[in-house]
Amino acid sequence: MRIAVFSDNFYPELSGIADSILSLGEHLAARGHCIRFYAPRYARKDFALLGLPVAEIHPRDTIGVVRLPSIPYPTGTMQGRMVFPTGLRWRHLRGFRPDVIHVHLPFGVGLEGLMAARALGTPLVGTNHTPVTEFLRYAPIRAAWCGRLAAQYTAWFYSHCDFVSSPSGTIFAEMENFRFRGRHRVISNPIRLDAFGPLPHRQLLKATFGFSDFTILYAGRLAPEKRVDLLVRAIAGLVSEVPAVRLALLGRGSAEGALKSLCRSLRVAERVKFLGFLPNSTTVAEVYNAADVFAIASTAETQSIATMQAMACGLPVVGVRAWGLGEYINGMNGLLVDPGDVPALKQALAYLATHPQARTQLGQGGQKFVTRFSAPAIASEWEEIYQTVAADFHHHLNATGMLPGRDRSGTDVPFRGRTIALRIAQESDDALEFCDSRIQ
Repeated sequence: MRIAVFSDNFYPELSGIADSILSLGEHLAARGHCIRFYAPRYARKDFALLGLPVAEIHPRDTIGVVRLPSIPYPTGTMQGRMVFPTGLRWRHLRGFRPDVIHVHLPFGVGLEGLMAARALGTPLVGTNHTPVTEFLRYAPIRAAWCGRLAAQYTAWFYSHCDFVSSPSGTIFAEMENFRFRGRHRVISNPIRLDAFGPLPHRQLLKATFGFSDFTILYAGRLAPEKRVDLLVRAIAGLVSEVPAVRLALLGRGSAEGALKSLCRSLRVAERVKFLGFLPNSTTVAEVYNAADVFAIASTAETQSIATMQAMACGLPVVGVRAWGLGEYINGMNGLLVDPGDVPALKQALAYLATHPQARTQLGQGGQKFVTRFSAPAIASEWEEIYQTVAADFHHHLNATGMLPGRDRSGTDVPFRGRTIALRIAQESDDALEFCDSRIQ
């Protein structure tokens, strides 16, 4: 199949979304499918922030990347980009002739994907990775009505898809509150079990990274919504009870400076190690294996790839009952506490510090749990979904001349998109090039 993937978040941005999209594309390409990514064009500083060379990522000949001009947008990664949709970029797709278009976020690039699907008469698949209301801290307006509007827009956007996935069932519950009624299913992001798993010589790895006998690890971007500050506060309260406790933070982000200041103010700066960004997955897996517990206090996760990677490496996890974390962390692989509850977080970490057998049991439970989410298994699931959605779409279109259920009520609508789009292109042939030249 020929699959066009539209995402507002992609390499080199530090994000589980970007990692999972690329991983899925690589596995589908390995099966003979042709993948073309449409994503923002990132600046040199976005590569430099993570110590990456300024180069396109081309893992396979059957994978192509089309970069769309963008402008910086403030996010927790400090790499966020905004693409202004023109409604004409579907012309890039005419030669590719996609069998299906997959949109991963509902913003500028996602809108381009939606309009391209309508213009070309192509089935549209969507994935909602994000509890959008949790990210209003980055919006210019943060009033309650803005949150409702964002949720309504998200439901509207995904209502135009022929199939919608999310790693979290709570995402669908939120969208259904705003009249989303589309065909949907919970599907995990792919986990690279070939790269993440238990390693020997843990003590040697501890020495390599300077970890103590009880080191708690967090991996991911250091952003306000990740609530890494709660982990620092829990560590500060745990020192007298567990003198060996240390916290390792793997990642970069906009909250890094504030977190370092907090460590100094709580007098735990020597106990918190900022590891920065490690681009090599082998080294990241070694960091996981050198730690004793993985902890995450974020209230903005639909799944958390880092948490799944920690489980794959045999680490017990401590997380919060918020969005997708409560769906993936259970009594077999970790402990859950309420969001924002520092005393409960401290208590859970203290329990694991003093009960090594519980750490071993939960770690083994996590390893067993994540096997169902391996990248090959998830690629097989998507392969079947793409084929089914495409077949159903074209059967319906050929039988009725109507696009299947692409309005908010689920009612079929006449297929006039191709005619309208062609007319626009003919009347303003240089519109796309003009817009692209102005948006840098």
